[in-house]
Amino acid sequence: MSLTLYNSLTGKKEPFTPLHDNRVGMYVCGVTVYDRCHIGHARSLIVFDTLFRYLRHKGYEVTYVRNFTDVDDKIIKRANERGISTKELSEENIACFYEDTDPLGILRPTHEPRATEHIGEIIRLVKTLEEKGVAYEVDGDVYYAVSKFPEYGKLSKKNIEELKSGARIAVDERKKDPLDFALWKASKPGEPAWDSPWGKGRPGWHIECSAMSMSLLGETFDIHGGGKDLIFPHHENEIAQSEAATGKPFVRTWVHNGFVNIRSEKMSKSLGNVLSIQEILDRYHPEVLRAFLLSAHYRSPINFDDTYLESNRVSVERVYKTLQEVDGWLSEAGEVAGSDAELPGEIAELSEEVEAAMDDDLNTPRALGALYPMIHKLHQLYQAEKASGSPNRARVHAVREKVRELGGLFGLFQSEPGAFLETQKGLDKKRISLSPEEIQAKIDLRTAARKARDFKTADAIRDELASQGIILEDGPEGTTWRVK
Repeated sequence: MSLTLYNSLTGKKEPFTPLHDNRVGMYVCGVTVYDRCHIGHARSLIVFDTLFRYLRHKGYEVTYVRNFTDVDDKIIKRANERGISTKELSEENIACFYEDTDPLGILRPTHEPRATEHIGEIIRLVKTLEEKGVAYEVDGDVYYAVSKFPEYGKLSKKNIEELKSGARIAVDERKKDPLDFALWKASKPGEPAWDSPWGKGRPGWHIECSAMSMSLLGETFDIHGGGKDLIFPHHENEIAQSEAATGKPFVRTWVHNGFVNIRSEKMSKSLGNVLSIQEILDRYHPEVLRAFLLSAHYRSPINFDDTYLESNRVSVERVYKTLQEVDGWLSEAGEVAGSDAELPGEIAELSEEVEAAMDDDLNTPRALGALYPMIHKLHQLYQAEKASGSPNRARVHAVREKVRELGGLFGLFQSEPGAFLETQKGLDKKRISLSPEEIQAKIDLRTAARKARDFKTADAIRDELASQGIILEDGPEGTTWRVK
């Protein structure tokens, strides 16, 4: 089976073939470090982490580059508001980035360059564009002349003449064309600045990614990724400046992930519905968030709603309960030999279906749709072998290892089951508004009502707790509770 990926540049799925035999160069636009990460960042990070994992699973040697933009208008504004340097703000938010994303199981890329570490490469690239006549300087600012690049718009499928006619009057009348964009910006008081042929200044946003990616991956590389919001103008501008400078194709395959909507509304600061990763991980295990974000195809929008997250929590928790049961039984025999035992036919077929789905443009919902039944089959096999007179633990172990291997493609089911379940249990209790003492008090009232045969009151208390996601279970030892 060979991998196909949807190429935003051509608008179709294409067989993936690296430029250099078995080696893959992949660049993904990272975050601008002026604030903490939100769920939109989480989706992009998890999508490209999954692609990174799958490329390595296919046997490719992957050089994965994901940058930090650490000089930018937003960073300067936020730093000035707080009365600290842009470097202090960037360092603080890079630390927060790892604090937010490490729990999600995001693998570290091969390189994580910062824009401020590549000022020399940026200046040289801007100088090259100026020398080639596709960039011009005005009062220390350097602009890219969009009209000099006839293929402008080929990624976003936008027509340059329509863009010009629809453009607002340029705020900066020094530009030759409203579509021209800044490659280098002359410094203003209170801004970070570097020496350049045009005077002290700092890089524009778009030029940073071209310089960093070509510095680490070469003038042409295999995959460039990011959210769909980056297609225009950011990635369009990257193509224009890079290809004008080198005369070569910049990227072979462009991969873009869809948006996250919050309860069917577009996530935006103006609507006040931006949801941070921290807020979600205060209530759900990171693997539950991963499972949710991979439950829709990466190119499609995904609607964040607690109902959907809760459904994924139930699914992931059920898997871990199965794995806890199976692992406990396997450990009774100590180290089990023969983990390379032949997989049962149905499980081998499901394993092949997982890979076929991933080969089909990283179709994670279809792949997970085969992985979950495989785990159910593992449980059935374990029960059958446990009940037999001479259990074949090696066969069960082989299936368990296959589940671990395939789960690793998604960053799922890699935790120790007991640890996962204990963590999720603690998070469950945080999600409910009542304290354990308040719940127990209501259970005691219900118990008293039942003894008095006041079943109407007992049922009302049960229903009240159920409305808050608390399920009561009556047994010989009394009534216990759990979070739904």
